[in-house]
Amino acid sequence: MHIIVKLFAQYREGRFKVEQREYPKGATAQTVIDELCLENTSPLGVLMVRGKHVQPTYTLQEGDEVALFPKVGGG
Repeated sequence: MHIIVKLFAQYREGRFKVEQREYPKGATAQTVIDELCLENTSPLGVLMVRGKHVQPTYTLQEGDEVALFPKVGGG
Protein backbone atom coordinates (compact mmCIF):
# COMPACT_ATOMS: atom_id res chain seq x y z
CA MET A 1 0.00 0.00 0.00
CA HIS A 2 1.12 3.57 -0.64
CA ILE A 3 1.03 5.57 2.60
CA ILE A 4 2.10 9.19 3.07
CA VAL A 5 3.95 9.76 6.34
CA LYS A 6 4.38 13.26 7.79
CA LEU A 7 6.75 13.86 10.68
CA PHE A 8 6.74 16.90 12.96
CA ALA A 9 9.13 18.60 15.42
CA GLN A 10 12.05 16.46 16.64
CA TYR A 11 10.76 13.43 14.72
CA ARG A 12 12.07 15.16 11.57
CA GLU A 13 15.65 15.38 12.83
CA GLY A 14 17.77 13.19 10.58
CA ARG A 15 14.67 11.86 8.81
CA PHE A 16 12.20 13.64 6.54
CA LYS A 17 9.18 15.98 6.60
CA VAL A 18 6.91 14.11 4.19
CA GLU A 19 7.54 10.84 2.43
CA GLN A 20 5.49 8.27 0.53
CA ARG A 21 6.23 4.80 1.87
CA GLU A 22 5.15 1.26 1.07
CA TYR A 23 3.52 -0.99 3.66
CA PRO A 24 1.91 -4.42 3.37
CA LYS A 25 -1.84 -4.79 3.52
CA GLY A 26 -2.95 -5.08 7.14
CA ALA A 27 -0.19 -2.82 8.50
CA THR A 28 -1.15 -0.60 11.43
CA ALA A 29 -0.11 2.90 12.45
CA GLN A 30 2.10 1.22 15.06
CA THR A 31 3.97 -0.46 12.18
CA VAL A 32 4.99 3.00 10.93
CA ILE A 33 6.00 4.15 14.42
CA ASP A 34 8.07 1.02 15.02
CA GLU A 35 9.75 1.07 11.61
CA LEU A 36 10.94 4.65 12.13
CA CYS A 37 11.97 4.01 15.79
CA LEU A 38 10.23 7.27 16.68
CA GLU A 39 9.66 6.53 20.34
CA ASN A 40 13.43 6.21 20.79
CA THR A 41 13.54 9.95 20.00
CA SER A 42 10.52 11.11 22.00
CA PRO A 43 7.22 9.57 23.17
CA LEU A 44 4.34 9.82 20.71
CA GLY A 45 2.05 12.76 21.45
CA VAL A 46 -0.47 12.84 18.60
CA LEU A 47 -1.26 10.32 15.88
CA MET A 48 -3.57 11.37 13.07
CA VAL A 49 -4.70 9.63 9.90
CA ARG A 50 -6.45 11.72 7.25
CA GLY A 51 -6.76 14.54 9.79
CA LYS A 52 -8.47 12.48 12.50
CA HIS A 53 -7.04 11.23 15.78
CA VAL A 54 -6.57 7.46 15.79
CA GLN A 55 -5.05 4.79 18.00
CA PRO A 56 -1.80 3.03 17.07
CA THR A 57 -3.86 -0.09 16.39
CA TYR A 58 -5.58 1.65 13.44
CA THR A 59 -5.28 -0.51 10.30
CA LEU A 60 -3.91 1.54 7.44
CA GLN A 61 -5.74 1.81 4.11
CA GLU A 62 -4.32 2.54 0.65
CA GLY A 63 -3.57 6.26 0.31
CA ASP A 64 -3.79 7.10 4.02
CA GLU A 65 -1.88 10.13 5.23
CA VAL A 66 -0.31 9.53 8.66
CA ALA A 67 0.84 12.51 10.76
CA LEU A 68 3.07 11.85 13.78
CA PHE A 69 3.74 14.44 16.46
CA PRO A 70 6.01 13.91 19.48
CA LYS A 71 4.86 14.72 22.99
CA VAL A 72 5.95 18.21 23.96
CA GLY A 73 6.40 19.65 27.41
CA GLY A 74 6.44 23.12 28.74
CA GLY A 75 4.28 25.46 30.56
